[in-house]
Amino acid sequence: MAKHEFGIMKNEPMSKERFDEYEPHKYNCIKIDDAFIEPILINLQSIDCYWHTLQIAGKGLAYCGITLIPPESMDTLTNILSVQNKIEHIDLISLVNKAKEENKYIIHFGI
Repeated sequence: MAKHEFGIMKNEPMSKERFDEYEPHKYNCIKIDDAFIEPILINLQSIDCYWHTLQIAGKGLAYCGITLIPPESMDTLTNILSVQNKIEHIDLISLVNKAKEENKYIIHFGI
């Protein structure tokens, strides 16, 4: 089954830096089955984020690409995941909370 991978970025992305390489190992990513992401894609469209670079602001996840989720979007992401009340979201909620505490970006590698 297809997986989405999420990890905390150690450094804030630079303004013209691009993230085009599939490198989940670099960010100690956790895997979430697409069956638990696809149903909430519409809800996730309320999250401010960037696709591949800070030069491309977007809403929601780059489903088949790379998403950079800024610290200011963590509360919205946590709320969306918590409302679902799925055990499969617990690790992702923990990751989001840690990123928020550390004021870090999350990187998402789509399917």
